[in-house]
Amino acid sequence: MKTKVAIIGAGPAGLTAGYLLSKESVDVVVLEADPVYVGGISRTVTYKGFHFDIGGHRFFSKSKAVEDLWTEILPNDMLVRPRSSRIFYGGKFYSYPLKPFEALLKLGVFKSTLCVLSWLKARLFPVRNPRNFEEWVSNQFGKRLFNTFFKSYTEKVWGMSCKEISADWAAQRIRGLSLGSAIKNALIPQRYNGDRRKVIKTLINSFRYPRRGPGMMWEACAEKMKALGGRLEMGRRVTRCSYDETSGNWMVEYKDQRGEAQTIEAEHVISSAPMRPLVCGLSPAVSERTKRAAESLRYRDFLTVMLILKDRKMFDDNWIYIHDPSVKVGRVQNFRSWSPEMVPEQDKVCYGLEYFCFEHDGLWNSSDSDLIELAERELIQIGLAKKGDFVDGCVVRQKKAYPVYDDDYARHVATVREELDHRYPNLHLVGRNGMHKYNNQDHAMMTAMLGVENILADTKLYDLWQVNSDAEYHEQGAAAARETNGSALRLVPTRVVAAPELAPEG
Repeated sequence: MKTKVAIIGAGPAGLTAGYLLSKESVDVVVLEADPVYVGGISRTVTYKGFHFDIGGHRFFSKSKAVEDLWTEILPNDMLVRPRSSRIFYGGKFYSYPLKPFEALLKLGVFKSTLCVLSWLKARLFPVRNPRNFEEWVSNQFGKRLFNTFFKSYTEKVWGMSCKEISADWAAQRIRGLSLGSAIKNALIPQRYNGDRRKVIKTLINSFRYPRRGPGMMWEACAEKMKALGGRLEMGRRVTRCSYDETSGNWMVEYKDQRGEAQTIEAEHVISSAPMRPLVCGLSPAVSERTKRAAESLRYRDFLTVMLILKDRKMFDDNWIYIHDPSVKVGRVQNFRSWSPEMVPEQDKVCYGLEYFCFEHDGLWNSSDSDLIELAERELIQIGLAKKGDFVDGCVVRQKKAYPVYDDDYARHVATVREELDHRYPNLHLVGRNGMHKYNNQDHAMMTAMLGVENILADTKLYDLWQVNSDAEYHEQGAAAARETNGSALRLVPTRVVAAPELAPEG
């Protein structure tokens, strides 16, 4: 089989690329390893009529192009939902984003005074050029608030010390948010006036959301792509990508649902697959230096324990971050609060308890029954359920959910980029795992959108690595400005500004 473009992965990036290429009558095929679900980490899983996410996915972007594409794909099924989230710490619940006066009141006069003094000290004597997460956040909030509201949860998420996590991650996830901006927002809440560039995404108070979860968006996108002639092959796990330097074409090898080897020829490959296995499966093989860099990239996995309970109206937040180190759960989702249609029975609620782990560690290898029992026990301990409330449950494991931002990740990614750009000009890396970049789905989509522009123009109009975490293109100099304003381009990227959420989000 031969095609113009082969796309690895049917997540937000892969399906965005497939849909846009199909609109331009480009021959395209999307290869997805999952035999059932599209959407990747943005899929919605169904269990006995109950719908639940793999992580939470708010639909709000600073990019108008992304917002318009969401509307185009799913014009009649997007709800506007209130944003509500809290932190559980020390037996108490705190609003998140932090409401300084509430937080200081609940901490008590003595601790609050120390927190304010710690913040003032950080403002007067900040760590110059912070290198790790702890230094970066302490500069913004002070050391005491860092230890109270950031340290334990972050280390639970990543399974490593905050001193081992790159400052890049903090800068990417919470730029624009500090104690000062939180106080300002508490006094004068920010209002969205149509200019997305001025919005701090962590402080938004509403967002759009598909009636039956984010998977609804990507199922609709897949159907629209297929209606335009694009092909979607489910249960196809890519094993090798071989590049012919003479013809410039690719042979993409994969296994189908029966485990039989298949091959497809393509002029371009768009990959949203994890960078590490992709690079190690390239032929001709990359250099030993690049292979070592790829093999050094790390991932954090997680699992969701979905519980169905009798509705005691215990909480109505979208999610609650669990900072208490006495329990293993990291976050609790309330799927009825995302959309009432996620829960088909009015007298029931559906919670998702998220456990961050590494593949094949003790938690990952636990049986489903043990994990459900653990989730029930911890939900009671937190105070969000009572013993007789539980009805049913299931477990979903998610590999490579989060690219790890350790001290060396940026150097390893740069090494990989350098060789791939030089040796494989028609290989396009997009999305979270494709670029080993902790992003949200709007960033993943924008990298795909600009990658499509490059393919249609048959030249590198855009450097996809200049898309920042708000799905905005970071223009560089007069030449880039001329490109951005060129008549051939349908997308008009804007300049880099703030970055999104602190906590893991899909």
